[in-house]
Amino acid sequence: MRAVPAPLAAALVALLCVATPATAADPTKPHDHKGVLKPYPRPPKPLVLSDADRAVLASGKPVMRQTEGEAGGRGLAIFQVNAPADVVWAIIRDYPSYPRFIPEVKKCEPYKKDGGVVDVNFVIKSYGVSIEYYIHHEIDVAGRWMTWTLDYNRSSDLDDSVGFWRVTPVDGAPDRAQVEYSVDIAISKWVPGFVRGLLVDDGLRQSTAWVKMQSEQRFAAQKSAQK
Repeated sequence: MRAVPAPLAAALVALLCVATPATAADPTKPHDHKGVLKPYPRPPKPLVLSDADRAVLASGKPVMRQTEGEAGGRGLAIFQVNAPADVVWAIIRDYPSYPRFIPEVKKCEPYKKDGGVVDVNFVIKSYGVSIEYYIHHEIDVAGRWMTWTLDYNRSSDLDDSVGFWRVTPVDGAPDRAQVEYSVDIAISKWVPGFVRGLLVDDGLRQSTAWVKMQSEQRFAAQKSAQK
């Protein structure tokens, strides 16, 4: 997404409980289209920070932005983590552990790995409602960034999703990393319009929180083991 990896789970699933159920995902059938959202460039363009943004990051808080479009809502976040970039990058790519990291994620299984491509099957469940989707990731391991779209060769419950992660070391602080995360999602017409705002707000905050927590815990465990 995360996702749309795991990231968007909480707000989406809770609201789907009061909406018409989505068409069941089907890995044997292609998606209804080959993309309605503009994918992010490879590599993603760096997010431009103002002096005020940098002050927020220095205080330990994330910088959040959101825009809304006709098809969905695009959310952006930058935050810093008290762990080296390689540790944070490993957490983001640890898909099999997502169900342990995020309670709403019931399944997160890579089904294709080919060079810099990793395709992952996500299942999100909450309040008795399940959402299943297939994400196609294009990953630059050395550069510590990835972009994603839906895997349009498989039918997903989401209409569309695109996004990116990027992790960079903080200058002068080897045990601190800066993370950029952005996601855009298109939802079916039967889903209430206010869902978009919740997806790019609540979902964005959830995704930044779990990456920070899990990365810092893993780094602390590594330091403890070295003593």
